[in-house]
Amino acid sequence: MPTRKSPPQAAADPRDHWLKLDHQLCFALYSSSLAMTKLYKPLLAPLGLTYPQYLVLLVLWEQDGQPVSALGERLSLDSGTLTPLLKRMEQSGLLQRLRDANDERRVLITLTHDGRALKKAARKIPESLACASACGLDELQALTQRLHALRDQLQRSVQAAA
Repeated sequence: MPTRKSPPQAAADPRDHWLKLDHQLCFALYSSSLAMTKLYKPLLAPLGLTYPQYLVLLVLWEQDGQPVSALGERLSLDSGTLTPLLKRMEQSGLLQRLRDANDERRVLITLTHDGRALKKAARKIPESLACASACGLDELQALTQRLHALRDQLQRSVQAAA
């Protein structure tokens, strides 16, 4: 039986090193985001919240009575994603959607008593995250700031390319 010859190997391009999955920043961020979401799920379950709902509440606990557009901008969510999320939260009694008296086109989002009350129960969540990450608060804050800077730079690059 004749033997098969392997095709000749081309010289390895040094750039191939950067095409390995474990060298991809995008995958490190993506897989870390998945792990973070999995970590939050059991922390948020006793509060009856999903992770996106928690993010909405974080923004509203900082400043209540925001227009939908400001929420969407802050959370990087479009109205097609945000509107159904807000409707579900309104049905759960966590917030109200009200037309702005000064501009009927704007919808303001305000917390209900129940939405404000969840803040007390949520105070333990960042501490749980710090324990799970095995990072000190200073280290987590520095990492968060670096990721914000990276996100902002990437957004500028996308805008410049458009």
